[in-house]
Amino acid sequence: MNKFLFCILPFLLIGCKDTPNIKNSIPAQEAIAAAYGFKNWNNVNELTFTFNVDRDTSHFERTFIWEPKTNKVTYALKNDTVSYLHTNAKDSIEIAADQRFINDKYWLLAPFQLLWDEGLIFSEKENEIAPISGETLNMLTVTYPELGGYTPGDAYDFYYGKDFMIKEWVFREKNSATPTIAYTWEDTKDFNGMKLCTMHKDSTGTKKIYFTNLSVK
Repeated sequence: MNKFLFCILPFLLIGCKDTPNIKNSIPAQEAIAAAYGFKNWNNVNELTFTFNVDRDTSHFERTFIWEPKTNKVTYALKNDTVSYLHTNAKDSIEIAADQRFINDKYWLLAPFQLLWDEGLIFSEKENEIAPISGETLNMLTVTYPELGGYTPGDAYDFYYGKDFMIKEWVFREKNSATPTIAYTWEDTKDFNGMKLCTMHKDSTGTKKIYFTNLSVK
C-alpha cells in the first residue's frame, strides 16, 4: 500500500447480522473473504468510491471509478479526470494515479485482497489483544514479499471475531515489530451481497479514513 498515505493518517460493525457462520475448516484468509461476500465480486461491473481522510480539522478526498472486468480506472480530479488501465499504467501521471488507487482500494477491499494478491505469507494466532479496543480476538498476519509491488516487505495484522468480520487492523512498515498505524473497522454496509467497511478510526478518534459516494453496479 502507498506508504505516504499511512503517514498522512491501506469493523464495530453495522448491518452484519446476516453474516454467515463459517466453519474454521478453511484458512482464515478464505473465511474472511467469504464473510465479506467475495463470491459476489464476479457480478461487479463498476465500483465507484470516494476515499476521505479527516485529520483534526483538515479534510482530504479523491474519487475513483473502477471497471474490474476491463480494469479501466478513472481518477476524478477537481477539474479533470485521468483514465487508464490498472494493469498497464504507463506515464508518470498514470503511475501516480495507480499508486493512489491501489492504496485506497486496499482500505475498501482488503478482505478480497487477501485472495487477490500473490506471494503473501499468512500466519494465524488465537486470543490476541486488539490494540485499540483491548478485545481478545483472533489475528491473521499477512506479510508481503520483499520484492515487487508498492508494499514490499510490509505486514498487516487483521483482528477478527468468530464471525470472521474484521474489528481492527495494524499496518507494520517493512514488517517492523511495532505498529506503524492501527485503525478500527466500522460501519460495514451491504452492497449487492458484498460487505464493505466504510469507516476507520485511530485510537484517538481524531483521524478518520472513510468512504462516501459508494456505488456497486
